[in-house]
Amino acid sequence: MILNVKNAEYIDGYKVFLTFNNGESVLADLENSVFSDTRRIFIPLRDIDYFKSFKIYLNTITWNNEADFAPEFLLELGKQQESKKMEFV
Repeated sequence: MILNVKNAEYIDGYKVFLTFNNGESVLADLENSVFSDTRRIFIPLRDIDYFKSFKIYLNTITWNNEADFAPEFLLELGKQQESKKMEFV
């Protein structure tokens, strides 16, 4: 099965709640990804208003400048962040 983002909801900061076609949902904080990636295409995403303007196109979230993150990356990132959060509980 090809992984697809079925729904994406902006939460706050650089956090997006994502639901995938495999039934999984995660909260992914993309702040580190946006600010640590040096490729020019990600620079506009540093502006929070621009970041919030994402849409679902094809199988993932995208922005008007064609920046996107692979759905597999988004799912794994959300799982890793949740796992790290649980270590401190």
